[in-house]
Amino acid sequence: MITLRQLRYLTALARHRHFGRAAEECAISQPALSMQVRELERELDAELVERRPGEIVLTDTGLDVAQRAERVLAATRDLVDFARHRDVLSGELRLGIIPTLAPYVLPRVLPRLQKEHPKLRLEVRETQTKTLLGELAGGVLDLVMLALPVEGADVETLPLFDDSFLLAVPATDKLRGRVEMKDVDQRRLILLEEGHCLRDQALAFCASPNRAGVASLGATSLATVMQMVANGYGVTLVPHVAADTEVRDARVRLLRFADPQPGRTIGLAWRRTSPRKLDFVALGKTVTAALGVKLR
Repeated sequence: MITLRQLRYLTALARHRHFGRAAEECAISQPALSMQVRELERELDAELVERRPGEIVLTDTGLDVAQRAERVLAATRDLVDFARHRDVLSGELRLGIIPTLAPYVLPRVLPRLQKEHPKLRLEVRETQTKTLLGELAGGVLDLVMLALPVEGADVETLPLFDDSFLLAVPATDKLRGRVEMKDVDQRRLILLEEGHCLRDQALAFCASPNRAGVASLGATSLATVMQMVANGYGVTLVPHVAADTEVRDARVRLLRFADPQPGRTIGLAWRRTSPRKLDFVALGKTVTAALGVKLR
């Protein structure tokens, strides 16, 4: 019979496409992981992995089995959660959060969670939206905090608060007062690198349909972007939730946009099959209380 361990190893291999990195994630040796995957292939009587020098490729069957395995592992995780978690916000909870939220939300939320829910053991994973949603679907994460909307019939969401965008410009910039989108020079717009949802949101609000004039430079963090703005290299959009932390430099000014102001909706997302909805709603209330905003 196939085992959950084998399925977990296969899904890790599907994510990393590398035996060494998959073994590291699963905290086992590379030969042990390889042996278990081969045993799974024998049990299924199917080739799941093409082994090539320096790389691996999943076969079409392997990809399909890995996707189905993710659903099995997620359902198993939900079963365990149902049995174990009787008290609200107790036990282990694995939370994923996007990088444009984590440094600004967690320092205010975590102390409150520790005080109000001492039985909660929170594990936090910070990475980009696409990765978070993949790990949520596979049962690696219980819950993610990100910008809504999230597509997918298997996901349930809870809006938490609206996060408006501000325009950060060098202090010497000629722009003053409330600005409109047409005032933003796309050639000076500095964005986060590909993969960050904030980049896509900024482009949606500021760029022309062909986006030909948008600067191609991308940074890995808001802190880097703000340093570039401070030194006169361009302008950027800053989420309101990050403003107090990132804009402490006298060389940077923040400008509000004219109504209707651009922004994003921040919320929580979880598997629709998860039995821990009460936990997630309680966490959402704790987040909004810690940030001093009303739950949407």
